[in-house]
Amino acid sequence: QVQLVESGGGLVQPGGSLRLSCAASGIVFSINTMGWYRQAPGKERELVASITPTGTTYYRESVKGRFTISRDNAAKTVYLKMNSLKPEDTAVYYCNSRSISGATSWGQGTQVTVSS
Repeated sequence: QVQLVESGGGLVQPGGSLRLSCAASGIVFSINTMGWYRQAPGKERELVASITPTGTTYYRESVKGRFTISRDNAAKTVYLKMNSLKPEDTAVYYCNSRSISGATSWGQGTQVTVSS
């Protein structure tokens, strides 16, 4: 049974930082592409960043230079370090895993609120 458990969300002021973590179990973590998605109220879920098993990363344009995705295969954990946060980054952030066969799994989400 696949489980992805996110943590690290919260309320932060504009310009602040947060680090999200996603601990995985029930998958062969090292061969899965891991990603962070977000969904703001009234909007569709969107891909924020992803990292392949070999460490190739992708970032959506609006977070480039501010967010960093990384993974620790030994700990079966993927991270999203978010700096210079903006109010428009406010959303529920979801962890995602995708196997080489295309099977995907989702975490329960963690709320990130950027507000003064």
